[in-house]
Amino acid sequence: MKRGYRRLLYFQIAIFFILVLNSFVSSILSDYWMPLFLFLLIVLFKFLFGFEKDRHRYTKDIIFEITIFLLIFFILYYLFGVFIGFARTGNYYNLHGIFTFMIPLVLVILLKEFLRYMMLVKSEGSRLLVVTTVILFIFIDITEVIFYSKFDSNWNNFLFFALTLIPAISQNIACTYLTIHTGYKPVIFYLLIYELYPYLIPIIPNPNEYIVAIVELLVPMLLILRVYRFLSKDQEEEITQDYKKRHLFPLLLPLCFIILIVYFTSGYFHYHAIAIASGSMTPTIHKGDAVIIEKVDKDYDSIKEGVVLAHKYKGIMIVHRLIRIVKDKNQYYFYTKGDANKEEDGYPISEEMVVGIVRYKIPYIGIPTVWLNEL
Repeated sequence: MKRGYRRLLYFQIAIFFILVLNSFVSSILSDYWMPLFLFLLIVLFKFLFGFEKDRHRYTKDIIFEITIFLLIFFILYYLFGVFIGFARTGNYYNLHGIFTFMIPLVLVILLKEFLRYMMLVKSEGSRLLVVTTVILFIFIDITEVIFYSKFDSNWNNFLFFALTLIPAISQNIACTYLTIHTGYKPVIFYLLIYELYPYLIPIIPNPNEYIVAIVELLVPMLLILRVYRFLSKDQEEEITQDYKKRHLFPLLLPLCFIILIVYFTSGYFHYHAIAIASGSMTPTIHKGDAVIIEKVDKDYDSIKEGVVLAHKYKGIMIVHRLIRIVKDKNQYYFYTKGDANKEEDGYPISEEMVVGIVRYKIPYIGIPTVWLNEL
């Protein structure tokens, strides 16, 4: 092994030793300590090895390909959210959210990917150093999680491996491949969008742990495949404007469609849609139909007997016809009954339980959602 290779390997082993102490002895590399740690590593790397310029040719083209890839991912992922449901993210648009979550994440991405690039350049294609670099950066990603994880049950073990370790392996393999072939700038662009979108977009799909594990495993691998196919072509010139129009514009229409679908199905706006999972409202509304609900926004005086009312009961959305209204001490109580049921629902609906009034019905469109929920 060359002397320079040996020095770089010792440098990585020293970092790995610090990360092991952080994972199993005392975790201090969190919040702004991790960016500071990475910054100090970069300064030390500069002193020991020096820096190299990023001379990759197709940086802009690769960034465009990553943009197309991410657009396709978000379209498909949010379309899938129609069937699995959506969740509202926390409010990160304040000083606490920006300085506690966003800025540290951005700093870690920038510093980590620059350090990865410099290590891989100095590796000069050495397979051993490429592998040790991947392992090192996997450990950087999971060091804090290891310290706070509990390995006292099969479920907790599954959560760590499926939601932390496997995604970290997949992501770092992808980032290493991209860095070797395209430089660090496309990787930073990809990670800033992919890692930050849960903080920037107020509504995101709400999958279970199994789906999250699959998504986190597949997305980086599919990105490698797309970049590999692009790099395999004979690139004699940069991507033309005609190429961009043919690949970008066709995605804008489905993107707008997905935004509209999310608006109606997320449940966080004035109108939203839900799939009907039972036949209790037959023949007015059939199982598998979708209904558009208008929220009442505490305007309970406008609710009249005979409308189809949507309310939540024990965490389940119920859509039944309103048959009676009782007012007691300035509080409304509503009583409903399914059109196909012989008896009314056996509980009063308080104002807090009311969601809204059904305004429109779309036949059969909710069937896939019902099927998925019944699996």
